[in-house]
Amino acid sequence: MRIIKVDAIPSTNDFVKQYYTGDSTFEPVCVSARFQTNGKGQRGAIWNVSAGKNLTFSLLYPKIKVTVNHHFLLSAVVSLSIIKVLDKFYVPKLRVKWPNDIMSANFKICGILIENILKHTDIAASVIGIGLNVNQDDFGDLKQASSMKLQTGENFNLEEVLAEILEELSAKLELLSAETETLILEEYASLMFKKDVVSTFQWSNGEYFSGIIRGVTTQGLLNVEVEDAVFRTFDLKEVKLMY
Repeated sequence: MRIIKVDAIPSTNDFVKQYYTGDSTFEPVCVSARFQTNGKGQRGAIWNVSAGKNLTFSLLYPKIKVTVNHHFLLSAVVSLSIIKVLDKFYVPKLRVKWPNDIMSANFKICGILIENILKHTDIAASVIGIGLNVNQDDFGDLKQASSMKLQTGENFNLEEVLAEILEELSAKLELLSAETETLILEEYASLMFKKDVVSTFQWSNGEYFSGIIRGVTTQGLLNVEVEDAVFRTFDLKEVKLMY
């Protein structure tokens, strides 16, 4: 895999897109930035990190072996790959907060943003953006943010962590297919943050309600038990799971 290292750019996701040539025959490309001035997260959030202490990188990956209707499998596989690598580094109590924030206990340490490049009804290529808090030890007013260092008490080699993630991602994405969908979604569900406990959700209008996460659908919709044996599914634009 080609790895391009840059100092400071607005967004690694935007930067890596220039390497897309219009077809699906290219080799994967990774762009890793020491600092992002306008890193993007879910719901238009800005991903702010300290320069040189964390990993901010994006992977441009050619056509995955699933259709648009099963695009959530890509998100699930990326989340599971990050968790597997962080487990190797003894980061404790790892979970995935729907759809793809990686948590250690009740703290967010990694954010993932995936943008698919479509050609007709197929996914021609995917841009996988990852922001992982590694050695940062002060997040100011961001009370829910943490890092590998804060959660373990250890400093980490950024290059080593990046290499492990890229190796794991490459292996998992190569094997990704619709045939493995059930196993992937079962593993994802087993690692969901606040699964099977009463949780608070926020509607897009700001109001709150309570429910119990029971899993996800094949399209990545959140499956919530809102009353005894009454289930509803939600997409990312409808509700937000509160900490």
